Amino acid sequence: MMVKPFLSTVILSTAFLLPTQAQDATVTIHANQGKQKIYKEIYGQFAEHLGTCIYGGLWVGKQSPIPNTDGYRNDVLTALKDLKVPVLRWPGGCFADEYHWMDGIGPQEKRPKMQNNNWGGTIEDNSFGTHEFLNLCELLGCEPYISGNVGSGTVQELAKWVEYMTSEGDTPMAKLRRQNGRDKAWHVKFLGVGNESWGCGGNMRPEYYSDLFRRYATYCRNYDGNQLYKVASGASDYDYNWTRTLMKNVGQRMSGISLHYYTVAGWNGSKGSATHFNPDDYYWTLGKCLGIEDVIKKHCAIMDEYDPKKQVGLLVDEWGTWWDEEPGTVKGHLYQQNSMRDAMVAALTLNVFHKHTDRIRMCNIAQIVNVLQSMILTDTKGQGHMVLTPTYYVFKMYKGFQDATYLPVDLHCDSIQAHGDQHATSRKVPMVSTSAAKQADGSIVVSLVNTNLDKEEVVNCTIDGATMKTVTGTILTCKDIKDYNDFDHPSTVKPGLFKDASLKRNSLKVKIPAKSIVLLTLK
Repeated sequence: MMVKPFLSTVILSTAFLLPTQAQDATVTIHANQGKQKIYKEIYGQFAEHLGTCIYGGLWVGKQSPIPNTDGYRNDVLTALKDLKVPVLRWPGGCFADEYHWMDGIGPQEKRPKMQNNNWGGTIEDNSFGTHEFLNLCELLGCEPYISGNVGSGTVQELAKWVEYMTSEGDTPMAKLRRQNGRDKAWHVKFLGVGNESWGCGGNMRPEYYSDLFRRYATYCRNYDGNQLYKVASGASDYDYNWTRTLMKNVGQRMSGISLHYYTVAGWNGSKGSATHFNPDDYYWTLGKCLGIEDVIKKHCAIMDEYDPKKQVGLLVDEWGTWWDEEPGTVKGHLYQQNSMRDAMVAALTLNVFHKHTDRIRMCNIAQIVNVLQSMILTDTKGQGHMVLTPTYYVFKMYKGFQDATYLPVDLHCDSIQAHGDQHATSRKVPMVSTSAAKQADGSIVVSLVNTNLDKEEVVNCTIDGATMKTVTGTILTCKDIKDYNDFDHPSTVKPGLFKDASLKRNSLKVKIPAKSIVLLTLK
């Protein structure tokens, strides 16, 4: 992960930017026009060897007093299973291009240590390696997404790793895997060929990386029916030249290309606090978050020039908020709190992703535990504590979108104008954000977000092409947008039953409180 320096000044005053005569929002859901699937992998997660994401977050070891299953925290396992995590990316991030996989196999006590040069200089003991990660994916029932080392690794090293994980035959690496206790090969579909090769993954030029991808990908073989989906290291947010160069020089030799976009709302050397911010900061953050749609559109337009049939997928495999580290935490470990503002960013971003699944195949929020915009926060004191973040609850509420059919939506609502960085000096922040999808049983899920800090929003919704009989709902809201959950107050922000939606045939009226996220199910 890498963030470019932010130099602009925020110019937002809610006093004069909020609409003077608020009008009801109107939504039309075209229930009979759905064509594209919302790939469940859009709800993917990301676990890097960074801070306490792995050690103390996912993994405590078999001898830990913290209740665990083969070293994995039971509380975290249960929470993640409830999210139905579809795919998990590992081991990085920047860490991936310094990670040598053979250091992380064999008896744990004999594995060599290394210094994590990217994240605080922490000593990595490699007790969590290939077996531990892939077995975790099996426990969670999710697809593994392996990030391969191109920056400091070799073609042979990556080729042997693929063989080790996926070969069922009488091959050298399959034999080594069996010696280490795993007879049957794992199923590994997603393989990242490097990470952020423009930055921490090697500071490469796109032309040079294009040739490297072609070389490395050639030797990453498909063994015994395991078909690799090979992902090229793509652009950072506004670097459209990187995408163009890879599409021109690599093209359909890659299955997908990545994109990284972080909502970073600070300036003058600071990213800002996760929990101390004012209304101006809040609206600017939402404007920055929504800026991802324009970025996606521009990258997709370039991809369309070279791949009009959309055979190469776009994977937003790092996204989310990035704030200053919490005071008193280890520098370089990127531990941050997670407020209701972060939940709003998650909901708005997921609503954007749903609209572009003709090209987007996967997204991975950064990161799953204890780092950046995480689902879960933990500690290792005594029996261990765990708290679920507001972002976790957004992912839980939105589970019904996984593999559902996206339904086109027309939305008309008030907005405010948020001024931001040099790439989008004026962004509209709608007072309402929405998305809709049809599930396999014919029911319709609808998300509605009221971004207004102060006022209720009334939404009049028409379901075009279907007649629904019942509506049920869940709401995530708070008293203060800065509210968050911690170990002493784990339930400050949590979902509740939503009853303020009335349905008559194909008309739905919803009253959404200020700063709220509502998920409705229509049957």
